[in-house]
Amino acid sequence: MSNKLKKITSMQLFLPIFCMILVMAANILYDAANGNFALNFFTISIKNGVLYGRLIDILNRGSEIAILAIGMTLVVSASAGTDISVGSVMSLAASFCCMLLAGYGVSSTSNLAVPLLVGVLGGILMGCLCGAFNGFLVAYLNVQPMVATLILFSAARAIGLLLCNNLIVYVRSDSYKFFGGYCGFIPTPIVIAAICVLIMSLLLKKTALGLYVQSVGINKKASRIAGLNSEKIIFICYLVCGLAAGIAGIVASSRIYSADSNNIGLNYEMDAILAVALGGNSLGGGKFSLAGSIIGAYTIQAITTTLYALGVSTDVAPVYKAIIVIIIVTIQAPPFKAYMKRRAAKKALAKGGAVA
Repeated sequence: MSNKLKKITSMQLFLPIFCMILVMAANILYDAANGNFALNFFTISIKNGVLYGRLIDILNRGSEIAILAIGMTLVVSASAGTDISVGSVMSLAASFCCMLLAGYGVSSTSNLAVPLLVGVLGGILMGCLCGAFNGFLVAYLNVQPMVATLILFSAARAIGLLLCNNLIVYVRSDSYKFFGGYCGFIPTPIVIAAICVLIMSLLLKKTALGLYVQSVGINKKASRIAGLNSEKIIFICYLVCGLAAGIAGIVASSRIYSADSNNIGLNYEMDAILAVALGGNSLGGGKFSLAGSIIGAYTIQAITTTLYALGVSTDVAPVYKAIIVIIIVTIQAPPFKAYMKRRAAKKALAKGGAVA
């Protein structure tokens, strides 16, 4: 029995699935304690022609974090560092997109200045440029990832404000609202996140990219000796991370049909990093699980939704997330793992002595 339990707990997806189960259990207990139907968390219905329910809300609101988690997973695995600029890049991509759609200096419009596709692709391209900038600093100039991405973390929102002429630009077009609205009866962000996850999963499984990323993350020098272009692989990972931030920025902007440079993507970098850690991925790089990161992303949204339901304010909620990060990082730390192994060995030795 102990061997089976040890095998289960050692699985990479054990941590994210276990955390998700804990969040579900907390919601069940909360509903039961308040005299509501205990399984309200899992209830899904159709109201006004669209899907409605707590699960749907979590999948919908957690879509941006899930998209960001795709790029963050690759960045952490390849460079053993994090991209702390993704939230600001989201804001910049959204600002550039809305500026193109509305026209420079225009604060509100219902008539698009350029075709919708041009504006959306422009925002996504801006995200890619930011990712390429970060990737160049990390991969080719060997700047520490946190230091390199700190540049855009500080500057991207300001650049977005400059592009929007220091205004909140409103794009009151139904075609633009689609990305944050509904595709039939399903929230469009859920569909976009599912497509992004599917494409990246196929890319990692059908090509050698996943193997290359893990190899570089485990040992960059050995990978170079083996014939891999380590710098190029790290650069691609940051480029993908920028692409993901650009897509997430379009979705977030479409929800509120505007470019609010100060608030779009605010603190999302912490949620993206937490999603990767919660997914059972080591923040020291190397082997990764994309599925774990996606589960981690939606678990974070579930935690956020649960905290709000329990009456925790939006200002205090990040404190609880920070505590979760500390616990996860501690569990993954080599000294802690070594300590647990020594403790298990002592218990086994004591048990063997007692039997003898």
